[in-house]
Amino acid sequence: MRFISLALALLIVLVHAELWFGNSGVPRMLELQAKLERQKAVNDDARRRNEQLAAEVSDLAEGLEMVEEKARYDLGMVKRDEILVQLNTAAAK
Repeated sequence: MRFISLALALLIVLVHAELWFGNSGVPRMLELQAKLERQKAVNDDARRRNEQLAAEVSDLAEGLEMVEEKARYDLGMVKRDEILVQLNTAAAK
């Protein structure tokens, strides 16, 4: 009986030794958690930069269209090889 208890105690010690000092133990887990946190920070920075660039692209695309529309309707500007036709709805009545 004493031999079995001693063998079980030895197995428990071996399991704990593997847990604390083995390749897949606590130190490795802490190292991987730190690496994960660093990667999350890098990903968040990249995500913010991508959102900023997408907003800039959107502003540029919409901004040019708005400028062109304003120039056409308010200032009567036309592109090359275009013919401007204006209808006067007050005279048609």
